[in-house]
Amino acid sequence: MAEPLVPLGEIVTTHGLHGWLKLNLFNSNTTALAGGVEVILEKAGARSTRRLEATRPQGRRCLIKLNDVDSVEQALEFVGSTLLVGENDLEILAPGEYYHYQVIGFEVFAATGERVGTISSTLSTPAGELYVVQGAEKEYLIPAVKEFIEKVDFSTGKMIISPPEGLLDL
Repeated sequence: MAEPLVPLGEIVTTHGLHGWLKLNLFNSNTTALAGGVEVILEKAGARSTRRLEATRPQGRRCLIKLNDVDSVEQALEFVGSTLLVGENDLEILAPGEYYHYQVIGFEVFAATGERVGTISSTLSTPAGELYVVQGAEKEYLIPAVKEFIEKVDFSTGKMIISPPEGLLDL
């Protein structure tokens, strides 16, 4: 079975004239991107394997340079691609920590026991990460912060949240 792939960001534009690309990171704290790392670029269902020549942080974004991409014209074909790495290339987390992609599909319950819905995806915003939770009648955006996440149970696939008053009414 092939190693699971993890999306790290989306290439949004070119940068300069020498083939650099701007990557919107899904997690600005990632250390998985460095020169020499092999990445998968996915666009419109097609995948290609490339090697990173160099990377430079740029706020919540990252500038990346792919091997053998040396002009803005060559770089343009990668704009709109999602950059993925193998799960084994991710840094090892401390006990009790997890990657946001690992909770997609988890059932979400309020601390009162009320079922909220199922995590369908994550959303990266300037203010931080959000869990997109699909409820029976509407979609909820739950901030992925320890102040609201009471418990994440990987054995049962459940997340317990303590949302502030009114969050689930939005």
